[in-house]
Amino acid sequence: MFEIVKPMEIERRSMAIITELLGDRALDPENEAVIKRVIHTTADFDYADNLRFSPGAVAKGVEVLRAGCHIVTDTTMALSGINKTVLSKLGGQVHCFIADPDVATEAKSRGVTRAAVAMEKAAELDAPCVFAIGNAPTALIALHRLMEAGKVRPQLIIGVPVGFVNVVESKELILGDPAPYIVAVGRKGGSNVAAAICNALLYQISR
Repeated sequence: MFEIVKPMEIERRSMAIITELLGDRALDPENEAVIKRVIHTTADFDYADNLRFSPGAVAKGVEVLRAGCHIVTDTTMALSGINKTVLSKLGGQVHCFIADPDVATEAKSRGVTRAAVAMEKAAELDAPCVFAIGNAPTALIALHRLMEAGKVRPQLIIGVPVGFVNVVESKELILGDPAPYIVAVGRKGGSNVAAAICNALLYQISR
């Protein structure tokens, strides 16, 4: 027999279970909501260890999103998962250029990934942006190069691509860059993690 539980109660209980299973593990209070939201999304407690935050990254993310900052992501999955209702009330939008025909054409002509070209297109936006990368390490590499060239100034980089090729190395680049960051070191991550981190920041504003 299954107990009938209301949706909001499911989340409340889940967070209570996460807190219990973390035991006496002490999380930084500023980062705790983000870490728990990612664990809630993935059921993976490794994120209590492998999420890295630059000093004040969560506070910075909350500040800029409250001020109407836009979000750029590298996948339609993350685009779907980010709470656009909350973001729009703050004056922000979510952008994902990965499926744009001009991005696909440019990427093919140059022999590079669509994710890299999508970051170049995002750099042309006339708005402050948080970059939430959950799939493509080439997006992080492109961001790194664009920052070096002075063509983009991310308000926050959420660097959580998943996989095996250039994933670890791309995250290491972001850890050494000047932009505020939240990075999942190692091979783990994903679009769901990128969306979860964005939502954790947004929920700190809306609740």
